[in-house]
Amino acid sequence: MSIDRLINMILRRLVGRAVNAGVNAGIRAIAKRDKGQGTEKSARPLPQDKATAQKGRLTGRNTRPPRF
Repeated sequence: MSIDRLINMILRRLVGRAVNAGVNAGIRAIAKRDKGQGTEKSARPLPQDKATAQKGRLTGRNTRPPRF
């Protein structure tokens, strides 16, 4: 195996890892941005007292879809 072939294999692997890392970072950035832009939270009325706040937290916990 010649030195050119060996260098080509090493560079190919390094470039592949760099591209994968960049794509993954972009996906994570988009996912974080989408979570923060929810209009539902800002449109929700704030509870007036502690009992209402506690009830709201409990119902919010029970209505979330299961995580897989």
